[in-house]
Amino acid sequence: MAKKIEGLRWKPQWVSHLGCIKGCLEYLNIDLTDAWLFGGTGHAFIINIHEVVCPSGPTAWNTEMLFKLGNNLGYTVDGIFAFKSANDFAERQKQTWEWAKGVIDEGLPCYGWELDIPEYYVVYGYDDNGYYFSGPGCDLGKGPKLWNELGNTEIGVLEMYRVKPAQAADDLRTVKEAFEFALEHSQSPSKWIFPKYKAGLAGFDNWIRALEANKVDRFGMAYNAAVWNECRDFAVRFLKEAKERIDGKLSPLFDEATSHYEMVAHCLNNVSEAFPFPPKGEEIKDVNRLQTARKFLKDARRAEELGLKTLERIVAEL
Repeated sequence: MAKKIEGLRWKPQWVSHLGCIKGCLEYLNIDLTDAWLFGGTGHAFIINIHEVVCPSGPTAWNTEMLFKLGNNLGYTVDGIFAFKSANDFAERQKQTWEWAKGVIDEGLPCYGWELDIPEYYVVYGYDDNGYYFSGPGCDLGKGPKLWNELGNTEIGVLEMYRVKPAQAADDLRTVKEAFEFALEHSQSPSKWIFPKYKAGLAGFDNWIRALEANKVDRFGMAYNAAVWNECRDFAVRFLKEAKERIDGKLSPLFDEATSHYEMVAHCLNNVSEAFPFPPKGEEIKDVNRLQTARKFLKDARRAEELGLKTLERIVAEL
């Protein structure tokens, strides 16, 4: 037996998690901009950097808050999470398989972790053997991924989620809670951030120190630059959209925040241009590239600090 949902694919983004959610939302005809999704979940304003700038940084943190804040945007996410190390892992794989088939049979979209490489993928169908999916490296689709292979990887994490429509919150609440989360996340609390990683300004410090010590993963350098540049670009767009939606006395503060995050985005774009993804050689040993990256990361950190302070002021006024 096989079942596929026509028209369900991911929306290509460096942040594959939100690219999958956006693909699900488009299938459900939930209309919101990419910027409102990135900003309203707080993701546009965060950063997570390993001490050697490992490529895991963009995904290796507790993303639970993205689900809660998604409720403000007009959708809910629920699903199954399990570790390969658990004694009942085989049972959880089977439970996930049966659950995901039921979700697809209902005509609802779902997505999961590491159906191919360590990224998120929309699951748009199944047959007798496994899942059909769309995501990084397979925009148009791929499969089947054998159901009893899901989560059976070196990382060893099984995730499968469904997306359903919900009632969106008002714009003021959406903006305030997104900024509150971004500000909390920037302090690297242990409930969001894992050991050896840092968020916020400390994340930039991790990145700069790793460059200065020549302890940078070359894939991680290029990948982190691309991901966090995308986020700050959407931060700028979100701030502009939020200003239009709220349209009041806070406009000058939104303009101020926009100018700071425009600088962060500009700097990270320069880092990404110096270290494009995927790396094609030994760019990580190029002294000029390294000097360029250090300069722009330090400039980005200064602008980020000002941006976070402005977000605090906006939250206080909302």
